Amino acid sequence: MDIQRAQEIMRSPVLINVNYHGIPVYIQDVSPDTATIFPLDEMNNEQQVDLNGLSEGNRNQFH
Repeated sequence: MDIQRAQEIMRSPVLINVNYHGIPVYIQDVSPDTATIFPLDEMNNEQQVDLNGLSEGNRNQFH
């Protein structure tokens, strides 16, 4: 994933599905080559990962 798209997803008011090597994650922060993420089922497991490992899934809006 490129940095611009990662920043758009992070700032979006709509939850956009993102995976890190197949694991659903939330993007908390983005820097030039990495992102700070956590798996949706392990919110305390914050990680710094390579942007190349992130992929976008389907978009869902939660009310």
